[in-house]
Amino acid sequence: MNVIELNQITKTFEKNTAVDHLDLQVPKGSIYGFIGPNGSGKTTTIRMIMKIYYPDSGDIKLFNDGQSVNLQDRIGYLPEERGLYKKMKVKELVTFYGELKQVQNPGREADYWLEKFDLTKSANKKVEALSKGMSQKLQFIITIINKPELIILDEPFSGLDPVNAEIIKEVILDLRAKGSTIVFSTHDMGVAEKMCDFIFMIYKGKKVLDGTLESIQKLYGQDTIRIQTEGGMSVLENIQGIERINDFGQMQEIKMNSGADSQKILTEILAKTKVSRFEITAPSLHDIFVRIARPEKTEEHE
Repeated sequence: MNVIELNQITKTFEKNTAVDHLDLQVPKGSIYGFIGPNGSGKTTTIRMIMKIYYPDSGDIKLFNDGQSVNLQDRIGYLPEERGLYKKMKVKELVTFYGELKQVQNPGREADYWLEKFDLTKSANKKVEALSKGMSQKLQFIITIINKPELIILDEPFSGLDPVNAEIIKEVILDLRAKGSTIVFSTHDMGVAEKMCDFIFMIYKGKKVLDGTLESIQKLYGQDTIRIQTEGGMSVLENIQGIERINDFGQMQEIKMNSGADSQKILTEILAKTKVSRFEITAPSLHDIFVRIARPEKTEEHE
């Protein structure tokens, strides 16, 4: 069963087509990652799923229901632009949302989540007194407090320190294990690679990638060399068979020209310097993202 089905949806703002005839199916119980540069249409797509925007054409089904009426209690949504009742106290706010979402014993549930996210000491503070990171954790709590069947998170890890990002990751995986379907957008390709069952990339309003990481990488083949040398970036210049080099300082990723011989490339490099690592591999999701998104400027409106 697909929890989300998008069929040829299109959304235009004045002369800009933000989403262009998009098809997408999100299976129940999966973690689906949305990636794409700023202005690509990710947030517009999410807002159409949430019925904040309506498509100009095409149709959207949630839980196999074309009308999608009275389904909002089954969905948790963390928007890109966070919004909280700033004059309420932290525990009061979490308890209030627990009551709205018909959570059993919402006060006890509030205590549990505040402790988990190290917010217990701030329970009686007004929301407006919280830091940006603390507010983000609070927004996440009220999004998932009723363990909804579908959870849609727009950049859930943005601005969080590694400890809190790890807690959110653990909660997402636990919710998936208990049957929730998770959709989240991210600019962190490492997170998408490690967490997502499926990855969807939208660029200039059109779907350009959709599938497992393995299936996406197979499209590009084994055209990448990861290498560490004593000489670093300088020894890799002017070597035949190299199309582009992505320099990470301590390590470089080389994209080979089509038909290039990796062993000849290695031989030329060894003639210049000592090599401590040489790995032929499929391109990383980061590299694939850059290959698609680099050639043209992104659009203004998302």
